[in-house]
Amino acid sequence: MDINTLRTLVTLASFAVFVGIIGWTYSPKRSEDFSQAERLPFEQD
Repeated sequence: MDINTLRTLVTLASFAVFVGIIGWTYSPKRSEDFSQAERLPFEQD
């Protein structure tokens, strides 16, 4: 395995992680957690 193959595999793995994070972020079951988090700065102590 040469360095270019290793670079390709790392790039593909990084892209897969990126797509996974985007999918996790926009998942419908996460919307309630994010809606609570977006209201935090406006809540009184």
